[in-house]
Amino acid sequence: MAEQEPPRLYLITPPEIELSQFPDRLAAVLDAQDVACVRLALSTHDEDALCRAADACRDVTTPRDVALVIETHFVLAERLGLDGVHLSDGARSIRRARKALGTEAIVGAFCGTSRHEGINAGEAGADYVSFGPVGETALGDGTRALPELFEWWSEMIELPMVAEGALDQVTVRSLAPVTDFFGIGDEIWQTEDAVATLADLVAAMESD
Repeated sequence: MAEQEPPRLYLITPPEIELSQFPDRLAAVLDAQDVACVRLALSTHDEDALCRAADACRDVTTPRDVALVIETHFVLAERLGLDGVHLSDGARSIRRARKALGTEAIVGAFCGTSRHEGINAGEAGADYVSFGPVGETALGDGTRALPELFEWWSEMIELPMVAEGALDQVTVRSLAPVTDFFGIGDEIWQTEDAVATLADLVAAMESD
């Protein structure tokens, strides 16, 4: 297999955003770092709120040539002209999303800690899979995506993968050789200076 390319950044929005402030914070981060994709990952299911947030984020990402995907709501992805969807249920909805969005759209899938689910997602037509959480978190059942999963995947599977969930500098440094993307969200948004916090994570990502 070819030598692993350096991982890229994949940003995840907070579950709740203030539209008067968040687009400016997002713009500052995108201007400071090379980001491949932004995932709109709001907790609300209110369609109007999702649409307004998507429009606001798209106004930031499009001029910077950064892909914007929405979590779960692939019908809205099509309607709003977003770049694709990130599915949170593994392989189960991929074929339905792909049929709705077409071959050019990005369709990604969160597969938790399961190698098997990741393989199923790839076979169903996902463009990437994400595994996590990789760090300690109070969310979920405490199960973590261990380094061995990323090591095996990077050696055996061509499909790009995202490492996400409770990342810190130590974890980023250890996983950088064996993942394609780092999915970074609350790690930066919950700090006062998202740009500086992300710079620290990028420095760890790029260190030997």
